[in-house]
Amino acid sequence: MRLVLTAGTRDGERVPDSAALLDAFGRHLALQRGLSEHTVRAYLSDIRSLLDTLRNHDDDVDLARLDLTALRAWLAGQAREGRSRSTLARRSAAARTFCTWAVRQGHLAEDVGVRLQSPRADKRVPQVLAVDEATVLLDLAAQVADDGDPAHLRDWAVLEMLYATGVRVAELVGIDVTAVDRRERTVRVLGKGGAERVVPFGVPADRALGEWLERGRPQLAVSTSPPALFLGSRGGRLGVRAVRERVHRLTALAGVRDMAPHGLRHSAATHLLAGGSDLRTVQEVLGHASLATTQRYTHVTPERLRAAYSQAHPRA
Repeated sequence: MRLVLTAGTRDGERVPDSAALLDAFGRHLALQRGLSEHTVRAYLSDIRSLLDTLRNHDDDVDLARLDLTALRAWLAGQAREGRSRSTLARRSAAARTFCTWAVRQGHLAEDVGVRLQSPRADKRVPQVLAVDEATVLLDLAAQVADDGDPAHLRDWAVLEMLYATGVRVAELVGIDVTAVDRRERTVRVLGKGGAERVVPFGVPADRALGEWLERGRPQLAVSTSPPALFLGSRGGRLGVRAVRERVHRLTALAGVRDMAPHGLRHSAATHLLAGGSDLRTVQEVLGHASLATTQRYTHVTPERLRAAYSQAHPRA
């Protein structure tokens, strides 16, 4: 089957019909696959890049040109641009998912992505905060929040929750107020694939949450505010980008190593392991479907390895 995506119009401007194809693919990812908003955006960006390589001299997208050779050439071009192995692995996954969907929709005659192999993801361990660095960072966030500014109270609670629970930043901003049980000190989190899990948090995070909910959130909430746990300056749900910016700003202000929200997630996992938690527990906290993912994501410190050996081996 040959499909050429020709130009149409939208709001008086000439746009490719590939936009409609991407819209339909995005709905499939979100509604049928249950992927997060962040993952859907990333996949759509990947496939948009792929479709751009299939344009003919009329600037139309010709899906008949999409074969294994074209997929490999696209990935090779990405590699030449310096994309990381993890990015290339994600783009390979996006391409395979798109090809399978396109066949089912009748846009492709065969699933040309089924034989596309992914580059091995980069297994380098992300930077993590030492325990004393995490303490300095969170103490600094609490000190900044002493002025009662609602944004500062929110940022303190955001950092405490990221470190206490190890949730992904997209999961954090998706939490609603009703998902928090302060008596049990747990929070319900909607993870990848729509999987829900309950994650505990400690007394310091609860204290920061209490200050935010009692003093900060009411100042930012407006009549149209969603039931989100964390609100932005205009009363809407706090966004992922805003959280990243604040984490970078506060780590710089605290004088610790620069850290993104994902670094706080990894720090939480590392400190759980160092404190004696087992991999299965960390897997549950992080929301990993496979223990192998947790094993790649975390690393065992020499001190923990030595302690476990001394405790378990009869000839230690």
